[in-house]
Amino acid sequence: MPLNRTERVRAFHFSSFRFLFLARFLTVLGNGIAPIALAFAVLDIGGSASDLGVVVASRSLVNVAFLLLGGVLADRYSRSRVLIFSSVVAALSQAVVAWSVLGGFASVMNLALLGALNGAAAGIALPASSSLVPQTVPARSLREANALIQLGVYGGTVLGASLGGILTSAVGPGWGLAIDAMGFLVSAPLYFFIRVSSVKAGASQGNILRDLKEGWREFASRTWVWAIVAQFTVINAAFSGVVMVLGPVIADRSFGRTGWGMMVAVQSVGLIAGSLLALRWRPRRDLLIGALLVGICALPTLLLSQPAGPAWLIAGFFMAGATFGLFGVSWAHALQTHIPPERLARVYAYDAMGSFVAIPFGELVAGPLALRYGMSHVLIFSALAIVVVTLAVSLVPALRRFGEVREAE
Repeated sequence: MPLNRTERVRAFHFSSFRFLFLARFLTVLGNGIAPIALAFAVLDIGGSASDLGVVVASRSLVNVAFLLLGGVLADRYSRSRVLIFSSVVAALSQAVVAWSVLGGFASVMNLALLGALNGAAAGIALPASSSLVPQTVPARSLREANALIQLGVYGGTVLGASLGGILTSAVGPGWGLAIDAMGFLVSAPLYFFIRVSSVKAGASQGNILRDLKEGWREFASRTWVWAIVAQFTVINAAFSGVVMVLGPVIADRSFGRTGWGMMVAVQSVGLIAGSLLALRWRPRRDLLIGALLVGICALPTLLLSQPAGPAWLIAGFFMAGATFGLFGVSWAHALQTHIPPERLARVYAYDAMGSFVAIPFGELVAGPLALRYGMSHVLIFSALAIVVVTLAVSLVPALRRFGEVREAE
């Protein structure tokens, strides 16, 4: 149902939401710059591709490891304070990285250790930032708020990646990393200015293990939640993992690196377009429709396995990005309106665990499987897996009924 003009602008009328939006935008802007700057920083000190993999993996693995702790902390304490703490830690760790690169004494070991610290801060921050959104706006503006947050995240990521290449070429990777640290530093006071009512922390007197078990019960008791997370575990392994590893190899053998860059870029444009569409379009069963639409990412996966022209691939990647963007808003709104506020961050943490773990798994198995069975067969199987899991999740009764009742099982 289309929103009228008053409803479309309502989320930005609330100062707490404006602070949250700006803080997250600055954070992802810096994090868009950082991977490019870090990659060239490792290479500049004589590191190999394997060294770069160690540095990147150290951040990713620790990030996943700290998600559950972040969920517990965000449900126990003030979410804005958790974000202040994580922003300060991230700012300090990235500042030391930038200082070591600019000072010429960086090593693979210290970059990996500092990257792990930064990953821990990011893991703690994610459940808090996601679960804070419904505290900053009234319920009637929540869907719009989620769409705007998602637009800021995707837009900041695209802009950051572009700036990363420019800054690294113009002034060197050290300054790019310094700007990332500055983004975290500026975000901390913005989180401080967020004024929201506190969420009752029902499990705050228990130990962490008890809190995690309670969060797991909340997650596992809702079929529509874990079914969709299971769907995205497969999709992330197949699309975000396998495709993003084999795609550049196929590009080198056929349509070229420029074509692959265009496909990745147009997928980002699709993410933004899907988020914009979510501002205006909300079908009755938006979660079910969104879960079905994300299966479209099987199309570019299949096309990549065939001698398809670049134009078809670009169209396929755009459609995949748009459906991911549209689904993301529906998913956030569904979690925020159906999960008790005092347990929301832990459910977000289990959701992120299921999503993030699958990506490195797909990346790791893509190469060995391609060597054994051939890239075309691996991509066809990946596309088939996406279709099968999407059809399976569409048959889940709780998800099919989701738009009919306020609370699903």
